[in-house]
Amino acid sequence: MRLPFSLAATPAATGLREQAEALAEALPPLAAEAERIASTVAQGVHGRRRTGMGESFWQFRRFREGDTAANVDWRHSARSRHLFVREVELEAAESVWIWRDGSPSMDYASELALTTKKDRATVLALALTSLLVQGGESVAPLGGGAAATAGRTALRRMAHALIDASGTGDQSSLPPPQRLPRYAQVVLISDFLSPADDIVTCLKSYAADGIQGHLIQVLDPAEEDFPFTGRTEFEGIEENLRLMRGRAERLRGAYHAQLALHRNRIMDAAQRLNFTFATHRTDRAPHTALLALYGALSGPLDARRPSRPGA
Repeated sequence: MRLPFSLAATPAATGLREQAEALAEALPPLAAEAERIASTVAQGVHGRRRTGMGESFWQFRRFREGDTAANVDWRHSARSRHLFVREVELEAAESVWIWRDGSPSMDYASELALTTKKDRATVLALALTSLLVQGGESVAPLGGGAAATAGRTALRRMAHALIDASGTGDQSSLPPPQRLPRYAQVVLISDFLSPADDIVTCLKSYAADGIQGHLIQVLDPAEEDFPFTGRTEFEGIEENLRLMRGRAERLRGAYHAQLALHRNRIMDAAQRLNFTFATHRTDRAPHTALLALYGALSGPLDARRPSRPGA
């Protein structure tokens, strides 16, 4: 359901170069905000140590069938009548691919909002990347073609990808097609106001490849509440259309019903495909949305790794 009209007038579009330069100037404060939010959320997230291939020592355990002599820590075993193996912490990371909708509709911000949908989606993408790399995961922007990486490199690549995406003039409201590693996870951050059938088709293509997805719908409060009254002119953002209505409040009930129908269509499809779906409004702080998103990601990541013995 691409809404046929915006809910407020928008300024004339500037050239692609000006748009890219504006985002580049805004990105440092957005990145700083993302790091601050990630740091706040990280304080409430307790990391879990896992056994696997790596270098950081974790614990000793008793020698068991299948272990080799090379695994034995002879110094520690000499203090006991038993043989002990030195275990290390898992360092192999799953890959997470993140896409932020950069279409024109994401530039919308009403007087009720704290920021545009695009800026909030950018902050969420960067903050999630920061949290994931702190947890040792490999992350990449969806559609960039580069392999997923870990550490601060992943965060820098994500930031640059967001700038580049705004400079290319890509008007698509759907993530670009890309072949991903099996069992990877995708995070899609958008207003998801494109036709529901197109969105569902996109989700099914990921699920068919064994990819698990997480959707977060970012909406302006005016797009959810439809607070307009009296004579109101609606101007199209992605279409050159205008609509003048007297007593705009009479449209509120039909608008809410249509929005709920559209959202439920996407939510039902996501549930059938074992994807997660959450909504976020730009008049609210991003911390709760980020924590929920990170929690949704953490479960599948942990499930695919060996758990700590006895845990």
